[in-house]
Amino acid sequence: MTAPLLRRALDAGARYAAHGDPRVAAGNTIALLVASNQPFYPIYLYWLVGDTITPAWFTFLSTPFFLAVPAVARRNAVAGRALLPLAGIGNTLLCASLFGVQSAVEIFLIPCAVIALLLFRPSERLIAFGLCAIAFGAYFLLHDRYGAPMVAYTADEYTALARLNIVSASTLTAFAALVFSNLLARTETSAEAAGGKKSG
Repeated sequence: MTAPLLRRALDAGARYAAHGDPRVAAGNTIALLVASNQPFYPIYLYWLVGDTITPAWFTFLSTPFFLAVPAVARRNAVAGRALLPLAGIGNTLLCASLFGVQSAVEIFLIPCAVIALLLFRPSERLIAFGLCAIAFGAYFLLHDRYGAPMVAYTADEYTALARLNIVSASTLTAFAALVFSNLLARTETSAEAAGGKKSG
């Protein structure tokens, strides 16, 4: 019973993420991956620091924005793609305020910037650079200005949080690279096929 339900959910997600523009479809896929992983964050946090996980519940404020990316992209492809890194930046800044910079959560600004650069074509590079500027500008302007976090964890707990965030941000960056590597491979295959037809 569980397997068919999971298959239907995955198929529905794939249909929701689908788009005629491969870059938009890639951004939609990444957005839904992030949204689908957010419910597990309180579980990871509970495993690391016990029941002091109140800040984790506030991270769900960003979930609707990630889920909305494919819907927005259907109306405006540029806006949909821009919403993904903007939602990520907003969620990162919120988490930095909630958990404190000692948690190393600001490292998520890196995949936000990388995804922004990958989502936009060379002709749209000003948008990508603008989103990168927001990500890195937020770090330089806010890093020392968040104030006291909602919960003060111990040094060992902050070490565990930092490890979780570093691994998670690295995994997200690698996944984004894999998605766009596959996109490039499909483009190259299509170009080779078109070249073969012309030669024939």
